[in-house]
Amino acid sequence: MEKYGVNELRQMFLKFFENKGHLVMKSFSLVPHNDKSLLIINSGMAPLKPYFTGQEIPPRRRVTTCQKCIRTPDIDNIGKTARHGTFFEMLGNFSFGDYFKHEAIAWSWEFLTQTVGLDPNRLYPSIYVDDDEAFDIWNKEIGIPAERIFRFGKEDNFWEHGEGPCGPCSEIYYDRGEKYGCGKPGCTVGCDCDRYMEVWNNVFSQFNNDGKGNYTELAQKNIDTGMGLERLAVVVQDVDSIFSVDTIKNLLDRISELCGIKYLEDPKKDVSLRIVADHIRSCSFMISDGIMPSNEGRGYVLRRLLRRAARHGRLLGIQGTFLAELSKTVIALSKDGYPELEERKDMIFKVLTEEENKFNKTIDLGLTILAEMEDEMNKNGEKTLSGENTFKLYDTYGFPIDLTKEILEEKGFIVDEEGFNACMKQQKDKARAAHKKTNLLGADVTIYQSIDPSITSKFIGYDKTEAEGKVLVLTTEDEIVEALTDGQEGTIITDQTPFYATKGGQIGDTGVITTTDGEFVVEETIALLGGKIGHVGKVIKGMIKVGDTASMKIDVQRRLDTCNNHSATHLLQKALQIVLGSHVAQAGSLVGEDRLRFDFTHFSAMTEEEIAKVEKIVNEKIAEAIQVITREMPIDEARKLGAMMLFGEKYGEIVRVVSMGDFSVEFCGGTHVPNTSVIHSFKIISEQGVAAGVRRIEALTGNGLMKYYQEQEKALKEAAAAAKTSPANLISRIEAMQEEIRALRSENESLKSKLANNAMGDVMDQVTDVKGVKLLAINVDGVDMNELRNLGDNLKDKIGEGVVVIASAVEGGKVNLISMATDAAMKAGAHAGNLIKAIAGFVGGGGGGRPNMAQAGGKNAAGIKEALEAVKAALADQIK
Repeated sequence: MEKYGVNELRQMFLKFFENKGHLVMKSFSLVPHNDKSLLIINSGMAPLKPYFTGQEIPPRRRVTTCQKCIRTPDIDNIGKTARHGTFFEMLGNFSFGDYFKHEAIAWSWEFLTQTVGLDPNRLYPSIYVDDDEAFDIWNKEIGIPAERIFRFGKEDNFWEHGEGPCGPCSEIYYDRGEKYGCGKPGCTVGCDCDRYMEVWNNVFSQFNNDGKGNYTELAQKNIDTGMGLERLAVVVQDVDSIFSVDTIKNLLDRISELCGIKYLEDPKKDVSLRIVADHIRSCSFMISDGIMPSNEGRGYVLRRLLRRAARHGRLLGIQGTFLAELSKTVIALSKDGYPELEERKDMIFKVLTEEENKFNKTIDLGLTILAEMEDEMNKNGEKTLSGENTFKLYDTYGFPIDLTKEILEEKGFIVDEEGFNACMKQQKDKARAAHKKTNLLGADVTIYQSIDPSITSKFIGYDKTEAEGKVLVLTTEDEIVEALTDGQEGTIITDQTPFYATKGGQIGDTGVITTTDGEFVVEETIALLGGKIGHVGKVIKGMIKVGDTASMKIDVQRRLDTCNNHSATHLLQKALQIVLGSHVAQAGSLVGEDRLRFDFTHFSAMTEEEIAKVEKIVNEKIAEAIQVITREMPIDEARKLGAMMLFGEKYGEIVRVVSMGDFSVEFCGGTHVPNTSVIHSFKIISEQGVAAGVRRIEALTGNGLMKYYQEQEKALKEAAAAAKTSPANLISRIEAMQEEIRALRSENESLKSKLANNAMGDVMDQVTDVKGVKLLAINVDGVDMNELRNLGDNLKDKIGEGVVVIASAVEGGKVNLISMATDAAMKAGAHAGNLIKAIAGFVGGGGGGRPNMAQAGGKNAAGIKEALEAVKAALADQIK
């Protein structure tokens, strides 16, 4: 058997399946696209999930790939054994409702035995225990004896991930010979030793799991296969592990050159050699896909790997920065399959070196501090480093927790991970709660202030809606980076741009920036210090990197609508000066695509007539189709033209002047329509005061106004439908309904009065005499305060002269109290307000009022009886 190299095997596999009608697709990025379930692509199938779920239509029903993958759950074992690695390549052939078990099994056997040349007698298939169909194919079609086909249960040979498509698997194992075995008598397929190595896994996606353990047959059956390229190379090259296959062995040789230590001579040094070899592969590929070192998400995975590699390089005695040098070897060995490594090598080297330099500045001091912590633990007889100290090493010296764990583990210590996580959470909570920091100028401190001040952007969008620019700077919220990847939010700064940045009251442009490798949606454009223009948004596909040529396209309709509103604002200001007087001056504005807002100096609310006059003038100027001319000129010349300037604004020696005939001439850096007729129409929808001497108008133009009218029309139709009439008859219908409501209300009041009187019954026999003044104190249930007043007036009339007190328990256990006194009673000393004060406490309330009438509310209906009993004594105290 020929010992093919890794690069040869990759090409052989893809060519084989291309000849079987498969579309060869290049490896997807390590950054998942629209998949929040994954941090980093970890299998050949992962980026193809939309094709399997039916969310997207595949480019062909047969596809083959060699996918770069990274898995980090075993990071603590990397290096300690030769089995584990974080980076690997996954060969795969996939069928989306096309071929199924017969072809998949036959082709896997054909490739391994005929194309690669593995000995058929050393290959052993395994199947799911109940998959008799797969057994028959292996046994009857391929010709494998029954005793060489192994049946395994769900744990080993059935692929499922909760609810959704799932199915049995068929794996192919290769017997590497006794020299790799455990020597036990029962050693066979499934043993934990390295003799029988799984090289291929066919997943037959044929069922749907409803999430409750019920399986139904899928109408469209899929094939998802996977074969680790490095594992295949281990078998083909007959070497002990992935670290001995040709490409990784060449990388290990280069590391040995740098440190002067040979592989497989010192077990302890071998661990460091394997860690550096594995991690530099992962780091190189991650950076090539735009992942940047950070303290969160994918960036943190990269930082952990990179710093772990840097530390083990030091343990091997390598001086200074070395990772970029090793990355050159990675690129040379892998660029045939992944040309992006060569294309992006400068970025890879720069990121590796910068991060390594950062770590080198703190690692020595960090190791010294850690040694002191170890001494302290030894003195105290402790074996666990506290969460606080672990966090200090992370926060101050850049030690990822797994690096601290690894260093301590070598000496028999462990770390308090729970305490570390608590410290991490506390820091994040504090950062969120903290007030924004400001610089000496009083401005918010942002990452933008760390950008080279010599970098500037040129706005070229006055007469362009799309253009090309060079990416000069990329930032996340808190770091300047070399690249932004799929799903990442950030800011792009280019040398020139058609995107207008928010300033002068005009909202900035939105749109799309594309490069050869990526697409970025611009959600906001901002003006930064030093003449820089920031395009803020999110990468929706691929990656964007510094140095890329970017195709930049604004949302044209949004810009046109904004121009309409901006030019209308100029017309509005002049119209206001004509109607209200020359004292009108701009005090602020906000111009967006949907509306315009204009603040101006004026000391009283505008009348309907004044608003109508302003609207009329603006619409007349729109109809006149005045050409809008923009010119740059010295500021003195602009002043001679009578151009209006914004009070308090700083202008340079050369200014931009926007003229609309002789009607409006203003200093302005914004974007405008070429002719006023483009604005189409103008309507003021509100006018109000916002501060002393400052009024605010909100108005609409063009599309915004049409949308407003459509919404008004919709509301009118809905109101007419609710009133069971047509829009034309709505007013008369409302008037008729109001008359009907008035009549019903009057009738209702009359009924309520009757009900109250009926509920009260004949109460005249309850009138008592208090020092010559008649008193009627009664309880009537369920009467509101308005009706109590009416009832009180009726009872006053009935008793002639005297005092009336009424209590009523209403819904929710609440109480209404009212007290009334006639003129004669008041002359005798009665005071309704003081009476209420005296008794309201019994019902848990308070109140008061005038001598002739007072009311109160309470919340304790159980106290009504006591309150009414207390009236007599309270009145007696008042009578002279």
